[in-house]
Amino acid sequence: MRAPLLVDQVIEAALDRIRNSLPAMMPHDRAVASDLLQSVLSNRQHIVDYYIKSLREQVQADLGRRAPVAASAAAAAPAPKMSLSLVDEDEVAIDVEISHTIQAIRSVAEYELRELQTFTSALVGDMDVAHDHNPFRPETHARALWASAQALPLSRGYQLTFMRHGSMALAQVLRKTFAGASSRLEAAGIEPASHRTLILPAGSRRSRPSESSFNPDLNRIRESMPVRDTPAEPRAPLEQVLQQAEAQLRSLPADAGATEYGRLRERQREQLVESATSQVDQQLIEMLSRLFDAMLSDQTLAPDIQLLLSRLQPSVLRLALRDPKALDKESHPVWRFMDAIAFLGEVLPERGEPLRERALRFVQGLIEHVVAEPEQNAALYEWATDRLQNHERHRFEQRCTALAREITSLQALEDRLMASQTAPSTMHGALDVAQLDTVPAELFDTEAAQKKPAAAALPWLQQLRPSNWVRMFMQGRWVQAQVLWPGERGELWLFGDGASDTTWAVRRRALLTLHSENLLDAIQPRSLLRDAAKRVMRLMARPA
Repeated sequence: MRAPLLVDQVIEAALDRIRNSLPAMMPHDRAVASDLLQSVLSNRQHIVDYYIKSLREQVQADLGRRAPVAASAAAAAPAPKMSLSLVDEDEVAIDVEISHTIQAIRSVAEYELRELQTFTSALVGDMDVAHDHNPFRPETHARALWASAQALPLSRGYQLTFMRHGSMALAQVLRKTFAGASSRLEAAGIEPASHRTLILPAGSRRSRPSESSFNPDLNRIRESMPVRDTPAEPRAPLEQVLQQAEAQLRSLPADAGATEYGRLRERQREQLVESATSQVDQQLIEMLSRLFDAMLSDQTLAPDIQLLLSRLQPSVLRLALRDPKALDKESHPVWRFMDAIAFLGEVLPERGEPLRERALRFVQGLIEHVVAEPEQNAALYEWATDRLQNHERHRFEQRCTALAREITSLQALEDRLMASQTAPSTMHGALDVAQLDTVPAELFDTEAAQKKPAAAALPWLQQLRPSNWVRMFMQGRWVQAQVLWPGERGELWLFGDGASDTTWAVRRRALLTLHSENLLDAIQPRSLLRDAAKRVMRLMARPA
Protein backbone atom coordinates (compact mmCIF):
# COMPACT_ATOMS: atom_id res chain seq x y z
CA MET A 1 0.00 0.00 0.00
CA ARG A 2 2.82 2.39 0.82
CA ALA A 3 5.07 1.35 -2.07
CA PRO A 4 3.63 3.70 -4.78
CA LEU A 5 4.43 6.75 -2.67
CA LEU A 6 7.90 5.33 -1.99
CA VAL A 7 8.62 4.92 -5.70
CA ASP A 8 7.29 8.38 -6.47
CA GLN A 9 9.68 9.88 -3.91
CA VAL A 10 12.58 7.96 -5.44
CA ILE A 11 11.71 9.23 -8.93
CA GLU A 12 11.52 12.82 -7.70
CA ALA A 13 14.87 12.56 -5.90
CA ALA A 14 16.50 10.94 -8.95
CA LEU A 15 15.20 13.74 -11.19
CA ASP A 16 16.65 16.32 -8.80
CA ARG A 17 20.03 14.59 -8.90
CA ILE A 18 20.03 14.61 -12.69
CA ARG A 19 19.00 18.31 -12.86
CA ASN A 20 21.65 19.32 -10.33
CA SER A 21 24.38 17.57 -12.33
CA LEU A 22 23.48 19.28 -15.63
CA PRO A 23 25.65 22.43 -15.22
CA ALA A 24 28.84 20.38 -14.78
CA MET A 25 28.23 18.19 -17.85
CA MET A 26 29.75 18.41 -21.29
CA PRO A 27 27.33 19.37 -24.11
CA HIS A 28 26.89 15.78 -25.34
CA ASP A 29 26.32 14.44 -21.82
CA ARG A 30 23.88 17.27 -21.14
CA ALA A 31 21.87 16.30 -24.21
CA VAL A 32 21.81 12.66 -23.07
CA ALA A 33 20.68 13.68 -19.57
CA SER A 34 17.96 15.88 -21.04
CA ASP A 35 16.64 12.94 -23.08
CA LEU A 36 16.63 10.83 -19.92
CA LEU A 37 14.77 13.53 -17.97
CA GLN A 38 12.12 13.82 -20.63
CA SER A 39 11.65 10.04 -20.81
CA VAL A 40 11.32 9.69 -17.02
CA LEU A 41 8.73 12.47 -16.87
CA SER A 42 6.75 10.95 -19.74
CA ASN A 43 6.80 7.41 -18.29
CA ARG A 44 6.56 8.21 -14.59
CA GLN A 45 3.46 6.10 -13.96
CA HIS A 46 4.90 3.17 -15.90
CA ILE A 47 8.03 3.30 -13.73
CA VAL A 48 5.88 3.08 -10.61
CA ASP A 49 3.83 0.21 -12.05
CA TYR A 50 6.92 -1.81 -13.04
CA TYR A 51 8.43 -1.31 -9.60
CA ILE A 52 5.28 -2.42 -7.77
CA LYS A 53 4.83 -5.43 -10.03
CA SER A 54 8.38 -6.60 -9.43
CA LEU A 55 8.09 -6.00 -5.69
CA ARG A 56 4.86 -7.99 -5.49
CA GLU A 57 6.21 -10.90 -7.55
CA GLN A 58 9.41 -11.15 -5.51
CA VAL A 59 7.68 -11.05 -2.13
CA GLN A 60 5.01 -13.55 -3.17
CA ALA A 61 7.71 -15.90 -4.48
CA ASP A 62 9.68 -15.52 -1.25
CA LEU A 63 6.67 -16.22 0.94
CA GLY A 64 5.63 -19.10 -1.32
CA ARG A 65 8.99 -20.80 -0.83
CA ARG A 66 8.52 -20.66 2.94
CA ALA A 67 4.92 -21.87 3.01
CA PRO A 68 4.48 -25.59 3.82
CA VAL A 69 1.74 -25.94 1.23
CA ALA A 70 3.95 -24.49 -1.48
CA ALA A 71 6.82 -26.71 -0.41
CA SER A 72 4.71 -29.87 -0.66
CA ALA A 73 3.39 -28.80 -4.04
CA ALA A 74 6.93 -28.18 -5.26
CA ALA A 75 7.94 -31.62 -4.05
CA ALA A 76 5.12 -33.22 -6.03
CA ALA A 77 5.85 -31.22 -9.17
CA PRO A 78 8.11 -32.70 -11.84
CA ALA A 79 11.76 -31.70 -11.84
CA PRO A 80 12.38 -28.49 -13.81
CA LYS A 81 14.10 -28.79 -17.14
CA MET A 82 17.72 -27.81 -17.36
CA SER A 83 18.11 -24.20 -18.44
CA LEU A 84 21.07 -22.52 -20.09
CA SER A 85 21.57 -18.78 -20.44
CA LEU A 86 24.38 -16.83 -22.11
CA VAL A 87 25.72 -13.98 -20.00
CA ASP A 88 27.74 -11.21 -21.64
CA GLU A 89 29.02 -7.81 -20.52
CA ASP A 90 25.60 -6.22 -20.88
CA GLU A 91 24.07 -8.62 -18.36
CA VAL A 92 27.01 -8.19 -16.01
CA ALA A 93 26.62 -4.40 -16.13
CA ILE A 94 23.11 -4.88 -14.74
CA ASP A 95 24.42 -7.09 -11.92
CA VAL A 96 27.06 -4.50 -11.07
CA GLU A 97 24.42 -1.79 -10.78
CA ILE A 98 22.15 -3.98 -8.67
CA SER A 99 25.02 -4.84 -6.34
CA HIS A 100 25.90 -1.14 -5.93
CA THR A 101 22.27 -0.37 -5.16
CA ILE A 102 22.13 -3.11 -2.51
CA GLN A 103 25.31 -1.81 -0.92
CA ALA A 104 23.99 1.75 -0.95
CA ILE A 105 20.81 0.70 0.87
CA ARG A 106 22.70 -1.36 3.43
CA SER A 107 25.15 1.47 4.08
CA VAL A 108 22.60 4.27 4.42
CA ALA A 109 19.92 2.28 6.31
CA GLU A 110 22.26 0.05 8.33
CA TYR A 111 20.80 0.90 11.75
CA GLU A 112 17.18 0.87 10.55
CA LEU A 113 17.61 -2.53 8.88
CA ARG A 114 19.13 -4.00 12.04
CA GLU A 115 16.29 -2.64 14.17
CA LEU A 116 13.61 -3.90 11.77
CA GLN A 117 15.24 -7.33 11.74
CA THR A 118 14.59 -7.68 15.47
CA PHE A 119 10.88 -6.99 14.94
CA THR A 120 10.46 -9.35 11.97
CA SER A 121 12.34 -12.04 13.90
CA ALA A 122 9.92 -11.58 16.80
CA LEU A 123 6.95 -11.97 14.45
CA VAL A 124 8.10 -15.44 13.39
CA GLY A 125 9.39 -16.54 16.80
CA ASP A 126 13.11 -16.32 16.00
CA MET A 127 14.05 -14.66 19.29
CA ASP A 128 17.79 -15.16 18.68
CA VAL A 129 17.67 -13.17 15.41
CA ALA A 130 19.36 -16.05 13.60
CA HIS A 131 17.99 -15.06 10.15
CA ASP A 132 16.60 -12.04 8.32
CA HIS A 133 12.86 -12.60 7.86
CA ASN A 134 12.11 -9.23 6.24
CA PRO A 135 10.66 -9.93 2.75
CA PHE A 136 11.28 -6.29 1.76
CA ARG A 137 15.06 -6.56 2.16
CA PRO A 138 17.54 -4.42 0.15
CA GLU A 139 17.98 -7.08 -2.56
CA THR A 140 14.25 -7.05 -3.26
CA HIS A 141 14.09 -3.27 -3.68
CA ALA A 142 17.29 -3.20 -5.79
CA ARG A 143 15.85 -5.70 -8.28
CA ALA A 144 12.58 -3.77 -8.32
CA LEU A 145 14.48 -0.58 -9.15
CA TRP A 146 16.05 -2.27 -12.15
CA ALA A 147 12.62 -3.54 -13.22
CA SER A 148 11.29 0.01 -13.04
CA ALA A 149 14.17 1.30 -15.17
CA GLN A 150 13.07 -1.04 -17.95
CA ALA A 151 9.84 0.93 -18.23
CA LEU A 152 11.86 3.59 -20.05
CA PRO A 153 11.61 3.13 -23.86
CA LEU A 154 15.33 3.85 -24.19
CA SER A 155 18.49 1.83 -24.68
CA ARG A 156 20.18 -0.15 -21.89
CA GLY A 157 22.69 2.61 -21.14
CA TYR A 158 19.95 5.12 -20.35
CA GLN A 159 18.20 2.63 -18.10
CA LEU A 160 21.39 1.95 -16.15
CA THR A 161 22.01 5.68 -15.80
CA PHE A 162 18.54 6.14 -14.32
CA MET A 163 19.20 3.29 -11.91
CA ARG A 164 22.53 4.81 -10.89
CA HIS A 165 20.88 8.13 -10.05
CA GLY A 166 18.01 6.39 -8.31
CA SER A 167 20.07 4.06 -6.10
CA MET A 168 21.12 6.62 -3.49
CA ALA A 169 17.68 8.23 -3.61
CA LEU A 170 16.14 4.82 -2.97
CA ALA A 171 18.50 4.23 -0.05
CA GLN A 172 17.50 7.50 1.60
CA VAL A 173 13.77 6.84 1.14
CA LEU A 174 14.06 3.25 2.41
CA ARG A 175 15.88 4.45 5.50
CA LYS A 176 12.76 6.36 6.52
CA THR A 177 10.52 3.51 5.36
CA PHE A 178 12.30 0.90 7.49
CA ALA A 179 12.26 3.21 10.50
CA GLY A 180 8.54 3.79 10.04
CA ALA A 181 7.87 0.07 9.82
CA SER A 182 9.67 -0.52 13.13
CA SER A 183 7.69 2.30 14.75
CA ARG A 184 4.37 0.85 13.57
CA LEU A 185 5.25 -2.64 14.83
CA GLU A 186 6.34 -1.21 18.16
CA ALA A 187 3.10 0.78 18.42
CA ALA A 188 1.19 -2.44 17.73
CA GLY A 189 2.73 -3.97 20.85
CA ILE A 190 5.36 -6.15 19.16
CA GLU A 191 8.31 -6.80 21.46
CA PRO A 192 11.54 -6.93 19.42
CA ALA A 193 13.79 -9.97 19.62
CA SER A 194 17.18 -9.72 21.31
CA HIS A 195 19.74 -7.56 19.57
CA ARG A 196 23.03 -9.01 18.48
CA THR A 197 26.01 -6.70 18.74
CA LEU A 198 28.55 -7.03 15.94
CA ILE A 199 31.87 -5.22 16.24
CA LEU A 200 32.98 -4.32 12.72
CA PRO A 201 36.63 -3.84 11.78
CA ALA A 202 37.93 -0.40 10.96
CA GLY A 203 37.73 0.74 7.36
CA SER A 204 35.21 -0.23 4.76
CA ARG A 205 32.01 -1.84 5.91
CA ARG A 206 32.49 -4.71 3.50
CA SER A 207 36.13 -5.40 4.38
CA ARG A 208 37.14 -8.55 6.19
CA PRO A 209 40.28 -9.04 8.26
CA SER A 210 42.70 -11.66 7.01
CA GLU A 211 42.34 -14.98 8.77
CA SER A 212 45.21 -16.79 7.08
CA SER A 213 47.69 -15.52 9.66
CA PHE A 214 45.75 -17.02 12.57
CA ASN A 215 47.04 -20.47 13.43
CA PRO A 216 45.33 -21.97 16.47
CA ASP A 217 47.74 -23.53 18.97
CA LEU A 218 45.53 -26.29 20.37
CA ASN A 219 48.18 -27.50 22.77
CA ARG A 220 48.37 -24.06 24.36
CA ILE A 221 44.58 -23.84 24.52
CA ARG A 222 44.48 -27.29 26.13
CA GLU A 223 47.00 -26.25 28.79
CA SER A 224 44.80 -23.29 29.71
CA MET A 225 41.75 -25.48 30.34
CA PRO A 226 40.61 -25.80 33.99
CA VAL A 227 41.50 -28.90 35.99
CA ARG A 228 38.95 -30.46 38.34
CA ASP A 229 39.49 -32.34 41.58
CA THR A 230 39.37 -36.10 41.40
CA PRO A 231 35.86 -37.26 42.41
CA ALA A 232 35.61 -39.40 45.54
CA GLU A 233 33.14 -41.83 43.98
CA PRO A 234 34.23 -44.49 41.46
CA ARG A 235 34.14 -43.21 37.89
CA ALA A 236 32.73 -44.95 34.85
CA PRO A 237 35.39 -45.98 32.29
CA LEU A 238 35.95 -43.39 29.58
CA GLU A 239 35.15 -45.84 26.77
CA GLN A 240 31.82 -46.68 28.39
CA VAL A 241 30.92 -43.00 28.63
CA LEU A 242 31.91 -42.49 24.98
CA GLN A 243 29.69 -45.36 23.88
CA GLN A 244 26.79 -43.87 25.85
CA ALA A 245 27.43 -40.49 24.20
CA GLU A 246 27.33 -42.10 20.74
CA ALA A 247 24.05 -43.84 21.53
CA GLN A 248 22.54 -40.57 22.76
CA LEU A 249 23.62 -38.73 19.61
CA ARG A 250 22.17 -41.48 17.37
CA SER A 251 18.83 -41.30 19.17
CA LEU A 252 18.63 -37.51 18.97
CA PRO A 253 15.86 -36.51 16.52
CA ALA A 254 16.84 -34.67 13.36
CA ASP A 255 14.63 -31.71 14.30
CA ALA A 256 16.12 -31.31 17.77
CA GLY A 257 16.46 -27.68 18.76
CA ALA A 258 19.64 -25.85 19.73
CA THR A 259 18.60 -25.85 23.39
CA GLU A 260 18.23 -29.63 23.47
CA TYR A 261 21.54 -30.01 21.71
CA GLY A 262 23.25 -27.74 24.21
CA ARG A 263 21.91 -29.53 27.26
CA LEU A 264 22.95 -32.93 25.93
CA ARG A 265 26.47 -31.75 25.11
CA GLU A 266 26.83 -30.18 28.56
CA ARG A 267 25.80 -33.43 30.29
CA GLN A 268 28.19 -35.41 28.11
CA ARG A 269 31.06 -33.06 28.83
CA GLU A 270 30.58 -33.40 32.59
CA GLN A 271 30.50 -37.19 32.35
CA LEU A 272 33.53 -37.35 30.07
CA VAL A 273 35.65 -35.04 32.23
CA GLU A 274 34.77 -37.00 35.33
CA SER A 275 35.83 -40.25 33.65
CA ALA A 276 39.28 -38.93 32.63
CA THR A 277 42.20 -40.79 34.20
CA SER A 278 44.61 -37.84 34.27
CA GLN A 279 44.59 -34.05 34.38
CA VAL A 280 45.97 -33.93 30.83
CA ASP A 281 43.03 -36.00 29.59
CA GLN A 282 40.65 -33.77 31.57
CA GLN A 283 42.01 -30.71 29.79
CA LEU A 284 41.87 -32.42 26.40
CA ILE A 285 38.24 -33.47 26.89
CA GLU A 286 37.33 -29.99 28.13
CA MET A 287 38.99 -28.32 25.14
CA LEU A 288 37.47 -30.62 22.51
CA SER A 289 34.03 -30.25 24.10
CA ARG A 290 34.33 -26.48 23.91
CA LEU A 291 35.58 -26.64 20.33
CA PHE A 292 32.60 -28.77 19.28
CA ASP A 293 30.25 -26.45 21.16
CA ALA A 294 31.69 -23.53 19.19
CA MET A 295 31.40 -25.42 15.87
CA LEU A 296 27.85 -26.58 16.46
CA SER A 297 26.72 -23.11 17.54
CA ASP A 298 27.90 -21.64 14.23
CA GLN A 299 24.78 -20.14 12.64
CA THR A 300 26.27 -20.49 9.15
CA LEU A 301 26.07 -24.29 9.44
CA ALA A 302 22.73 -25.81 8.47
CA PRO A 303 21.04 -27.93 11.18
CA ASP A 304 21.48 -31.15 9.18
CA ILE A 305 25.23 -30.47 8.90
CA GLN A 306 25.44 -29.72 12.63
CA LEU A 307 23.77 -33.06 13.34
CA LEU A 308 26.27 -34.94 11.16
CA LEU A 309 29.28 -33.21 12.71
CA SER A 310 28.01 -33.87 16.24
CA ARG A 311 28.14 -37.61 15.53
CA LEU A 312 31.91 -37.33 15.15
CA GLN A 313 32.64 -35.87 18.59
CA PRO A 314 33.27 -39.18 20.44
CA SER A 315 35.34 -40.47 17.53
CA VAL A 316 37.47 -37.31 17.40
CA LEU A 317 38.04 -37.53 21.16
CA ARG A 318 39.24 -41.14 20.86
CA LEU A 319 41.59 -40.11 18.06
CA ALA A 320 43.00 -37.12 19.99
CA LEU A 321 43.62 -39.26 23.08
CA ARG A 322 45.62 -41.76 21.02
CA ASP A 323 47.21 -39.44 18.46
CA PRO A 324 48.64 -36.18 19.87
CA LYS A 325 49.50 -35.06 16.30
CA ALA A 326 45.79 -34.33 15.76
CA LEU A 327 46.32 -31.17 17.81
CA ASP A 328 49.40 -30.00 15.93
CA LYS A 329 47.76 -28.39 12.88
CA GLU A 330 44.41 -27.86 11.23
CA SER A 331 45.44 -29.85 8.14
CA HIS A 332 45.14 -33.14 10.04
CA PRO A 333 42.81 -35.54 8.15
CA VAL A 334 40.17 -35.44 10.92
CA TRP A 335 39.73 -31.68 10.59
CA ARG A 336 39.87 -31.76 6.77
CA PHE A 337 37.08 -34.34 6.73
CA MET A 338 34.89 -32.13 8.91
CA ASP A 339 35.69 -29.08 6.76
CA ALA A 340 34.69 -31.01 3.63
CA ILE A 341 31.34 -31.94 5.17
CA ALA A 342 30.63 -28.33 6.14
CA PHE A 343 31.61 -27.09 2.67
CA LEU A 344 29.31 -29.64 1.04
CA GLY A 345 26.43 -28.30 3.13
CA GLU A 346 27.15 -24.79 1.81
CA VAL A 347 27.14 -25.62 -1.91
CA LEU A 348 24.27 -28.13 -1.96
CA PRO A 349 20.62 -27.05 -2.45
CA GLU A 350 18.49 -26.10 0.54
CA ARG A 351 17.14 -28.63 3.02
CA GLY A 352 14.40 -30.87 1.66
CA GLU A 353 15.78 -30.97 -1.89
CA PRO A 354 16.37 -34.53 -3.19
CA LEU A 355 19.94 -33.78 -4.30
CA ARG A 356 20.89 -32.62 -0.82
CA GLU A 357 19.20 -35.56 0.86
CA ARG A 358 21.03 -38.07 -1.36
CA ALA A 359 24.42 -36.46 -0.80
CA LEU A 360 23.99 -36.23 2.97
CA ARG A 361 22.83 -39.83 3.17
CA PHE A 362 26.16 -40.79 1.62
CA VAL A 363 27.98 -38.63 4.18
CA GLN A 364 25.98 -40.22 6.99
CA GLY A 365 27.02 -43.66 5.77
CA LEU A 366 30.67 -42.58 5.79
CA ILE A 367 30.34 -41.29 9.34
CA GLU A 368 28.64 -44.49 10.48
CA HIS A 369 31.53 -46.49 9.05
CA VAL A 370 34.15 -44.22 10.67
CA VAL A 371 32.67 -44.24 14.18
CA ALA A 372 32.17 -48.01 14.05
CA GLU A 373 35.86 -48.72 13.47
CA PRO A 374 37.56 -50.10 16.59
CA GLU A 375 40.71 -48.04 16.01
CA GLN A 376 40.46 -44.34 15.31
CA ASN A 377 43.48 -42.97 13.42
CA ALA A 378 44.51 -40.47 10.76
CA ALA A 379 44.45 -43.07 7.97
CA LEU A 380 40.76 -43.74 8.66
CA TYR A 381 39.85 -40.09 8.20
CA GLU A 382 42.11 -39.82 5.16
CA TRP A 383 40.14 -42.69 3.62
CA ALA A 384 36.83 -41.01 4.47
CA THR A 385 37.97 -37.72 2.93
CA ASP A 386 39.04 -39.49 -0.27
CA ARG A 387 35.69 -41.28 -0.48
CA LEU A 388 33.83 -38.00 -0.09
CA GLN A 389 35.97 -36.32 -2.75
CA ASN A 390 35.42 -39.24 -5.14
CA HIS A 391 31.67 -39.02 -4.56
CA GLU A 392 31.67 -35.31 -5.39
CA ARG A 393 33.86 -35.91 -8.45
CA HIS A 394 31.39 -38.51 -9.69
CA ARG A 395 28.49 -36.12 -9.14
CA PHE A 396 30.37 -33.43 -11.09
CA GLU A 397 31.07 -35.83 -13.99
CA GLN A 398 27.41 -36.85 -14.12
CA ARG A 399 26.33 -33.23 -14.46
CA CYS A 400 28.86 -32.57 -17.22
CA THR A 401 27.71 -35.69 -19.08
CA ALA A 402 24.11 -34.48 -18.92
CA LEU A 403 25.26 -31.19 -20.47
CA ALA A 404 27.40 -32.76 -23.21
CA ARG A 405 25.19 -31.46 -26.03
CA GLU A 406 25.14 -27.92 -24.62
CA ILE A 407 28.93 -27.98 -24.13
CA THR A 408 29.44 -29.04 -27.75
CA SER A 409 27.24 -26.16 -28.92
CA LEU A 410 29.10 -23.69 -26.72
CA GLN A 411 32.45 -24.82 -28.09
CA ALA A 412 31.20 -24.25 -31.63
CA LEU A 413 29.94 -20.80 -30.60
CA GLU A 414 33.29 -19.96 -29.04
CA ASP A 415 35.11 -20.98 -32.20
CA ARG A 416 32.86 -18.70 -34.28
CA LEU A 417 33.33 -15.80 -31.88
CA MET A 418 37.10 -16.09 -31.93
CA ALA A 419 37.22 -16.58 -35.69
CA SER A 420 35.20 -13.47 -36.40
CA GLN A 421 36.90 -11.45 -33.66
CA THR A 422 33.55 -9.79 -33.06
CA ALA A 423 33.72 -7.06 -30.47
CA PRO A 424 31.35 -7.36 -27.50
CA SER A 425 27.85 -6.26 -28.39
CA THR A 426 26.89 -2.70 -27.60
CA MET A 427 23.16 -2.34 -27.34
CA HIS A 428 23.28 0.99 -25.59
CA GLY A 429 22.98 3.53 -28.34
CA ALA A 430 24.43 6.83 -27.13
CA LEU A 431 25.90 5.32 -23.95
CA ASP A 432 28.46 2.56 -23.47
CA VAL A 433 28.11 0.58 -20.26
CA ALA A 434 31.87 0.37 -19.84
CA GLN A 435 32.04 4.18 -19.67
CA LEU A 436 29.31 4.58 -17.09
CA ASP A 437 30.22 5.78 -13.63
CA THR A 438 28.41 2.98 -11.84
CA VAL A 439 29.53 4.03 -8.37
CA PRO A 440 27.27 6.37 -6.34
CA ALA A 441 29.18 9.50 -5.35
CA GLU A 442 28.51 8.91 -1.63
CA LEU A 443 30.19 5.50 -1.83
CA PHE A 444 33.01 6.38 -4.23
CA ASP A 445 35.86 6.17 -1.72
CA THR A 446 34.64 2.88 -0.30
CA GLU A 447 34.03 1.22 -3.66
CA ALA A 448 37.32 2.44 -5.15
CA ALA A 449 39.20 0.85 -2.27
CA GLN A 450 37.28 -2.41 -2.67
CA LYS A 451 37.78 -2.93 -6.40
CA LYS A 452 40.47 -5.40 -7.38
CA PRO A 453 43.13 -4.31 -9.89
CA ALA A 454 41.97 -5.13 -13.41
CA ALA A 455 45.38 -6.64 -14.24
CA ALA A 456 44.90 -9.29 -11.54
CA ALA A 457 41.60 -10.54 -12.93
CA LEU A 458 42.95 -12.45 -15.95
CA PRO A 459 45.58 -14.51 -14.01
CA TRP A 460 42.91 -15.30 -11.44
CA LEU A 461 40.53 -16.53 -14.14
CA GLN A 462 43.21 -18.62 -15.83
CA GLN A 463 43.90 -20.57 -12.65
CA LEU A 464 40.26 -21.67 -12.30
CA ARG A 465 39.76 -25.35 -13.04
CA PRO A 466 36.70 -27.53 -13.77
CA SER A 467 34.90 -28.58 -10.56
CA ASN A 468 36.14 -25.48 -8.69
CA TRP A 469 33.46 -23.62 -6.74
CA VAL A 470 32.90 -19.86 -6.90
CA ARG A 471 30.61 -17.36 -5.26
CA MET A 472 29.21 -14.98 -7.85
CA PHE A 473 26.57 -12.28 -8.17
CA MET A 474 24.55 -13.50 -11.12
CA GLN A 475 21.23 -12.14 -12.41
CA GLY A 476 20.56 -10.09 -9.30
CA ARG A 477 21.47 -12.60 -6.58
CA TRP A 478 24.42 -14.29 -4.94
CA VAL A 479 24.88 -17.92 -5.94
CA GLN A 480 27.34 -20.71 -5.25
CA ALA A 481 28.34 -22.01 -8.69
CA GLN A 482 30.67 -24.70 -9.98
CA VAL A 483 32.96 -24.39 -12.99
CA LEU A 484 31.61 -27.05 -15.34
CA TRP A 485 33.52 -26.29 -18.51
CA PRO A 486 36.03 -23.70 -19.71
CA GLY A 487 36.16 -23.18 -23.45
CA GLU A 488 39.26 -24.35 -25.26
CA ARG A 489 40.09 -20.71 -26.07
CA GLY A 490 39.04 -19.35 -22.69
CA GLU A 491 36.34 -17.10 -24.18
CA LEU A 492 33.28 -18.92 -22.83
CA TRP A 493 32.90 -20.47 -19.38
CA LEU A 494 30.06 -22.69 -18.23
CA PHE A 495 28.96 -22.47 -14.58
CA GLY A 496 26.35 -24.57 -12.79
CA ASP A 497 24.25 -23.34 -9.91
CA GLY A 498 24.81 -25.46 -6.81
CA ALA A 499 21.20 -25.06 -5.68
CA SER A 500 19.44 -25.90 -8.95
CA ASP A 501 19.89 -27.17 -12.53
CA THR A 502 20.43 -23.64 -13.82
CA THR A 503 23.59 -23.05 -15.84
CA TRP A 504 25.23 -19.89 -17.16
CA ALA A 505 27.58 -19.57 -20.11
CA VAL A 506 29.59 -16.42 -19.39
CA ARG A 507 31.89 -14.40 -21.65
CA ARG A 508 35.46 -13.89 -20.48
CA ARG A 509 35.26 -10.10 -20.26
CA ALA A 510 32.08 -10.39 -18.21
CA LEU A 511 33.91 -12.66 -15.73
CA LEU A 512 36.82 -10.23 -15.53
CA THR A 513 34.40 -7.40 -14.75
CA LEU A 514 32.66 -9.42 -12.05
CA HIS A 515 35.96 -10.34 -10.41
CA SER A 516 37.22 -6.75 -10.50
CA GLU A 517 33.98 -5.57 -8.89
CA ASN A 518 34.29 -8.17 -6.07
CA LEU A 519 31.24 -9.97 -7.44
CA LEU A 520 33.08 -13.20 -8.28
CA ASP A 521 35.61 -15.14 -6.26
CA ALA A 522 36.66 -18.71 -5.63
CA ILE A 523 35.44 -20.44 -2.48
CA GLN A 524 37.11 -23.29 -0.65
CA PRO A 525 36.36 -25.24 2.52
CA ARG A 526 36.91 -23.00 5.54
CA SER A 527 38.61 -24.26 8.66
CA LEU A 528 35.97 -25.10 11.26
CA LEU A 529 38.75 -25.70 13.75
CA ARG A 530 40.22 -22.25 13.25
CA ASP A 531 36.88 -20.51 13.62
CA ALA A 532 35.98 -22.58 16.70
CA ALA A 533 39.38 -21.96 18.32
CA LYS A 534 38.94 -18.21 17.85
CA ARG A 535 35.55 -18.34 19.57
CA VAL A 536 36.92 -20.42 22.45
CA MET A 537 39.82 -18.02 22.92
CA ARG A 538 37.47 -15.03 22.94
CA LEU A 539 35.26 -16.68 25.55
CA MET A 540 38.30 -17.51 27.70
CA ALA A 541 39.48 -13.91 27.51
CA ARG A 542 36.21 -12.54 28.90
CA PRO A 543 36.08 -11.61 32.58
CA ALA A 544 34.54 -14.30 34.77
